[in-house]
Amino acid sequence: MTKKAVLLLSGGLDSTTVLAIAQSQGFDVYAMSFNYGQRHAHELKAAATIAKQAGVKEHQVFTIDLGGIGGSALTEDAIAVPKDRESEEMSHGIPVTYVPARNTVFLSFALAWAEVLKAYDIFIGVNALDYSGYPDCRPEFIKAFETMANLATAFGVKDDGQRIRVHTPLISMSKAQIVETGTKLGVDYSITTSCYDPTPEGAACGHCDACSLRLKGFRENGMSDSGAYA
Repeated sequence: MTKKAVLLLSGGLDSTTVLAIAQSQGFDVYAMSFNYGQRHAHELKAAATIAKQAGVKEHQVFTIDLGGIGGSALTEDAIAVPKDRESEEMSHGIPVTYVPARNTVFLSFALAWAEVLKAYDIFIGVNALDYSGYPDCRPEFIKAFETMANLATAFGVKDDGQRIRVHTPLISMSKAQIVETGTKLGVDYSITTSCYDPTPEGAACGHCDACSLRLKGFRENGMSDSGAYA
């Protein structure tokens, strides 16, 4: 029987690579994206294109208002997106691009849909190596959420030998390793978007942390990034 999986799809490089990995492992993917109050929602257009091209079983976009909570450069115009930071600077502290509790909220939605679908597998493209400052990208968080998922759902507590698993295939990879993996799986990175501060047309700035790490990943593979830059 084909395995079902719920996958968080942002439209970015990481989640698109995870989508390719999940499909290569034989999963029927149900993709979930969020209009969460982010300042730049171009990523939702990218996610829709990616989902269609990949032939996912279903793609749902949920609207939740994390922008009303604020506290992040990704949801508040008053907080500037950092630009041109060195790798050393990026690796210390929690950056202002961290959105409070975002992955906890997203995974909770994914868990609810997984329960309805009777899908015991959830995929998320968190990465602890390049984004060590994000508390909700750490292995400890994922392990804790997985434990909670198996305690808090009707199908998680069934005595049938099955457990809900949160898959994080990129969690220990460098950006270069992620690009290499996705390229081998045939990912079209030209339709992905990673930028924290794109133009209104969706072109990447080339200077924020996400752009810097993405460009570095392609450069270390001897490749040029096919994404659109301002």
